[in-house]
Amino acid sequence: MDPFASRVNPSCRRLLLRWRARMNRRSVPICLFLAALFCHAPVLRAQDRRVRLAQAVERLRESLVAQRRDFHMYPELSNREERTSRVIAQKLRALGLDEVRTGVSRHGIVALLKGARPGPVVALRADMDALPIEETLDVPYRSRHPGVKHACGHDVHMTVALGVAEVLSAMRGELPGAVKFLFQPAEEGAPEGEDSGAHRMIREGALENPRPAAIFAFHVDPMLEVGKVGYVAGPALASSDTFFIRIVGRRAHAAMPHQGVDPVVVAAECILALQSIRSRRMDPVEPLVLSVTTVHGGNRSNIIADEVRLEGTLRTHNEAVRERAIGLVREIVAGVAAAHGAQAEVRWSARSIPPTINDPGLVEASLPSLRRTLGHAGVVPARPSMAAEDFAFYQKQIPGVMFWLGVGNPARGIRAALHTPEFDADEESLVVGVKVMSNLLLDYMESHATGR
Repeated sequence: MDPFASRVNPSCRRLLLRWRARMNRRSVPICLFLAALFCHAPVLRAQDRRVRLAQAVERLRESLVAQRRDFHMYPELSNREERTSRVIAQKLRALGLDEVRTGVSRHGIVALLKGARPGPVVALRADMDALPIEETLDVPYRSRHPGVKHACGHDVHMTVALGVAEVLSAMRGELPGAVKFLFQPAEEGAPEGEDSGAHRMIREGALENPRPAAIFAFHVDPMLEVGKVGYVAGPALASSDTFFIRIVGRRAHAAMPHQGVDPVVVAAECILALQSIRSRRMDPVEPLVLSVTTVHGGNRSNIIADEVRLEGTLRTHNEAVRERAIGLVREIVAGVAAAHGAQAEVRWSARSIPPTINDPGLVEASLPSLRRTLGHAGVVPARPSMAAEDFAFYQKQIPGVMFWLGVGNPARGIRAALHTPEFDADEESLVVGVKVMSNLLLDYMESHATGR
């Protein structure tokens, strides 16, 4: 058979053989050419779509940078994202999305973009809140809100999601299904006594009517160079539990400690004993971090205090390890306090976050799309982290993956860690992020479209 015909898929090859038997030799090349075009049409359409999409994103470059800088200049803390929410909602409505629902989980937004063709619903999540950190960068877009800064890249996340919405809304005639956009407040944690974030978004119906089959998200990574995307299959980020320990002793003169019960000594022994959970009570190959981060107690050098308060965090990648560690914290604190004649109580914050576990099958299915957009060198395996993300709550409901979006650029001095006053992002990541996520969502919908 003609070498060109041998390169088409088997079903087309059988068709060509039948044609060869019926056609004279002179018409065979024409038939082969037409058949090859027919058999490769989906691939050609996909390639054409990628080219058009890349051109559309390139045209957005300046507006993406302007939008990110606007978010960065006017950051808002968790559950206070009023202006941010208003800007996003106005943009989504201007793009003509089919539904734009505001006021979800206080200032969250759920928007739906319906395609013209039948297919699945897929979701994209972006978080909105900033951190109580003072801006130190001397840049034109430095924060205008003293003591508040987008130091975790949420300004990038929102801008990329809006860019995806703009690109895909212009292609809705080709969309096989729908894209649900979730703009979520309070990822960094609502103030004490308030409730918000992913858990409340879900409770208020963000994943319903319609329910997505899968959900994706980016998180910026300043340790990853711009132009690259990182991935982890399975446990990617840790759980996060905050504990509060109150140790009650008995006040006395510092010169006569035997007349009291010194809670400072008890607290010191608790801090050391708690480290044995990691070193002696758990399987050493299981990731776990337990850190006591604050100590408060006493008011004068010559007075034995009557109370000391400790606060800290527990992080794991495994729910069973997490539950065992929580029990051991209670056990150790109670035992150390009893040994000294003190009393102790352990309280856990209600704002606990489960581990972020990327669906392995969804990761594997996504890699070809990422590689077609960035090339093999641009898609790299990443290391799991002990940081936490409430994206995990969505993953407990539906399959989900969070990818790492490279924003670092050592040549330009952009390499400061997340949650620091010096953090910044190379704005080329905005273009990269919109291209990658737009293609990923389209490829997912195409591969799950009705009738395929």
